[in-house]
Amino acid sequence: MSTVGRLVVIVLFEGVDLLDVTGPPEVFALLRREIDDPTGYEVVLAAASKEPVTTSAGVRVLPDITFEEAAARRIDTLMVPGSVETDAERRVRALVDPEVVTWVKTLAARTRRVTSVCVGAHILAAAGLLDGKRATTHWSTAGQLAADHPAVEVDADPIFIRDGDVWTGAGISSCLDLSLALVADDFGETTALRVARQLVMYLKRPSGQSQFSVPLEPVSTTRRVEDLRHHVTRHLDARLTLADLAEVAHVSERQLTRIFKSELGTTPSAYVESARVERARILLESTDATLERITTTCGFGTTDTLIRAFRRRLDTTPMEYRRRFRAVPG
Repeated sequence: MSTVGRLVVIVLFEGVDLLDVTGPPEVFALLRREIDDPTGYEVVLAAASKEPVTTSAGVRVLPDITFEEAAARRIDTLMVPGSVETDAERRVRALVDPEVVTWVKTLAARTRRVTSVCVGAHILAAAGLLDGKRATTHWSTAGQLAADHPAVEVDADPIFIRDGDVWTGAGISSCLDLSLALVADDFGETTALRVARQLVMYLKRPSGQSQFSVPLEPVSTTRRVEDLRHHVTRHLDARLTLADLAEVAHVSERQLTRIFKSELGTTPSAYVESARVERARILLESTDATLERITTTCGFGTTDTLIRAFRRRLDTTPMEYRRRFRAVPG
């Protein structure tokens, strides 16, 4: 079996935001703990030269290869971070280096998918890679992106957007969400959730704003709660009443309620509903399943129950959620 990984090239340049560069490789590295497949990711940092690059945080980063060397390789994923400047009135503006834009355009032609992290969307737009596409960026520069590139449909709400083979991410820590989404696209949602757990991330957010997510993986400190939580995830289509869960955990219903409150800060029924909403959310984003099918798969009983749960937790309806956050097929 080949041990060649999916080549991920992260673009480096002076003043680049540090977390945009270091966040994604951490996600890809943790993937190795979760899979046996040797064809995971090979991550390299590329710049105009192999001289150290000084990031916006003042930390110097050493490139692995040059842009010219990267152009000679077949790239699976090109990741383009960004950089900003702030004026005396603390107004933020994205910076775009024409030389970097030229290289990104060249490298994109050899890449299966192109992604931007935070204000890196401005570089993709300058390279013409976002024309006619829906894209996001950090909220502070979304207006600039729309003004500078009217051919781009800018939406500052989602934490990331996929439009075909181009992915754009919002600001700062959402680089982790974007990277997890790439893992899910390549290796499946279950694997991505396991990586998220390694990162101790409380939310696994496939897309959309943070307020459109529910706690799928709250941290527990006991093995019993951990096992019960996984039982819920694996049996969402079952009844999962308080009595059912208490029987699985071999405790009384009253004791189970106390355990959930102390360990997870919620009630058993509220946790089950949040897990069902999360599963329904993922299905709405990633499949064409009907509401009836999703209702059955997630154990809501009736579509009215599903709709009420969405209104209660996400302040929207399932169909409106799908319309807004459905991933565009590649």
